[in-house]
Amino acid sequence: MAEQRAGDLHQEDTISTFSFENDHVEDVGNVTIDLHTGADSSQSYSAATTPDVNLENLSETMDPNTTTGTAERHISIQRSLTDLKNLIGVEGAGKKSCPLCPEEKFKPNYSHKLRRHLQHLHWKVSIEFEGYRMCICHLSCRRMKTDLNGEQVPVRIGAHYHCIVCSATIARRTDMISHITRHLNKGDTEASFSGATSGQMQSTEVLKEVDTDVHVFPNHLTPQKTDSFFNPKMKSNRQLIFCTLAVLAQERKPLECLDAFGATGIMGLQWAKHLGDAVKVTINDINEGSVKIIRENCHLNRMKVLSSKKDEEEDEENIEEAENTLGTIEVTQMDANVLMHLRAFDFIHLDPFGTAINYFDAAFRNVRNLGIVSVTSTDISTLYCKALNVTMRHYGCNIVRTEYYKEVAARMVIASVARAAARCNKGIEVLFSVALEHFVLVVVRVLRGPTQADESLKKIRRLIHCQWCEERVFYKKCHMLEENVYSQLPCDCHGSMPGKTAVELGPLWAGSLFNTGFLRRMLFEAVQHGIEDIQPLLKNLVCESECTTLKHHSIFGPMTYSNQEESGVVIKTSASHKPGVEDTTTPTCSGLDKRKGSDVSGNAAKRQKGDIPVEHPPFYYSIHRHSIRGMNIPKINKFLPYLTQAGFRVGRTHFDPTGIRTDATLAQLKAILMKYSLPTHTDSQPGIHSHASAETVQDSIPEVLEVDQPAEEVKPESG
Repeated sequence: MAEQRAGDLHQEDTISTFSFENDHVEDVGNVTIDLHTGADSSQSYSAATTPDVNLENLSETMDPNTTTGTAERHISIQRSLTDLKNLIGVEGAGKKSCPLCPEEKFKPNYSHKLRRHLQHLHWKVSIEFEGYRMCICHLSCRRMKTDLNGEQVPVRIGAHYHCIVCSATIARRTDMISHITRHLNKGDTEASFSGATSGQMQSTEVLKEVDTDVHVFPNHLTPQKTDSFFNPKMKSNRQLIFCTLAVLAQERKPLECLDAFGATGIMGLQWAKHLGDAVKVTINDINEGSVKIIRENCHLNRMKVLSSKKDEEEDEENIEEAENTLGTIEVTQMDANVLMHLRAFDFIHLDPFGTAINYFDAAFRNVRNLGIVSVTSTDISTLYCKALNVTMRHYGCNIVRTEYYKEVAARMVIASVARAAARCNKGIEVLFSVALEHFVLVVVRVLRGPTQADESLKKIRRLIHCQWCEERVFYKKCHMLEENVYSQLPCDCHGSMPGKTAVELGPLWAGSLFNTGFLRRMLFEAVQHGIEDIQPLLKNLVCESECTTLKHHSIFGPMTYSNQEESGVVIKTSASHKPGVEDTTTPTCSGLDKRKGSDVSGNAAKRQKGDIPVEHPPFYYSIHRHSIRGMNIPKINKFLPYLTQAGFRVGRTHFDPTGIRTDATLAQLKAILMKYSLPTHTDSQPGIHSHASAETVQDSIPEVLEVDQPAEEVKPESG
């Protein structure tokens, strides 16, 4: 088994360094390796003082008397050169054989020559690992190998190394260095490879986040190679999901929630611990080791664990001993697609390693009407235009690297979600989408019915992107072909440049990325639960959804809300309702799970069609990317009021710290940017602005502004 694992690792890239001192393995944490002393190794060699002894199985010898389940160290692994020389033995005189070489490799010789042989051949090319040296071995530890037909055939005896962790035998030194490095990255120990008892686990540490404690392994930062993957950088993601569920819990109770990929189970634990009886949490993971960690974390947070009927009785007996349990969590171990096909949920969170495209169909198969599906995609290389062939395979989109690539990634994921929902005769309403750090988060509300599905599909369109000036515009809603597609672009690059100047991107989601009312309620829930870290981001998202600046935006208090309608559902709030609007003091979603309820929802949506706020402008511009050469552009916070004075909607975006979301065209943006920029080098005295330079800047404004906007709005301010 170890040789098979070593063969797989032979294909991995090698590294040039081989020093594995303690300061190089700080990320391993408190991983401990149970190793025998040098005396034990000398005893293990006592039966192999002659070269005729069969050493075939030394590389993977297991000590049957050990209770820790660790593998016995090979004699080629020693702490010091003295321990290696002690293998020769001091008793007896005459010639002696090398303990690490067969007779045909090194004939028996006197002790002083044998010690020199051990130092210059075996010890000199050894590999250091936590105080031990893995010396090169020339014994016939690997006499047989498996060919392509599955038969055992003899192999040529050659030099090799024995791994101190998994007892694998690896021939090349560079491969052995890479092999040990992989063990360090994964945090593996000898017990994980030598068949330790099921009751014994690797050393763990306890991490705390939002009053929730979880056990994690030292290699919790390495995905797909650990049973307890926990990324502290995803804290903002978990807090956004928690606020989303808290808002949904105010609409209807109880909610059946699913964390399809639990890992450590910290997200489901936060739901159950802080929302209480309002939610029924189910944490799923297909990995058996992860399920064990989730159960341990549930007991650590005083949660009752429900799984199968057999385990439920045992868990009840164990929980009866512990008093004051805080809640109940159901833990399952099955494929996420199977679970979502078998059961219906009100809230589903998908956060696999990489893309979540393979789970969209199952998620929308049984999600209830007006439920919420949240998707976290971490395949950044695919979404951010680094692997275009994979992007076409997974999302069916043609994209290029642009200045607004993060928003393109979010719209690409939403388009895939909308198509998956439409296949199940369901539509979506995007509540919000976020692209932070190394993930893209999309949260949508599910609307039942083929009419809603058709309306969602109408918002999926292709994008025209000019490669010269990076102007962009969605295709018009028209089924007929246009003779000149370039006429839809507001720029004139096609007329002034030879050849083709634009590319077609998509299909992408062309609708809104945010729901202002839902984001306001998320901000209120964040304040209620004391989640301060996520409040600045939520405020920025509210401003971005309204396309306003933070200075002109007021955060509503808990008693100033008014009844509002989202997806045809009247949301009950704390404030008194407006005149003429029906007050809903009872949960409005209880009867909407039926077919008749969905018709009522559709009629309500039609009645409120005229009250829908204006959507925010799609995409954004980076003022640093479009700055004028030789000019000092103003600060971004000072530049926003200039666009507002010119009559444009303007706001900042979380996708890019230097980005501006506005309904102005690129030419209009550059004209205003030129108007309020100052030359880098002027002929005037320091501190005195040149009047000639101001006139030059004023004359450089294109004529398009004089046509599109009133003259008094773009006239430079006096003084």
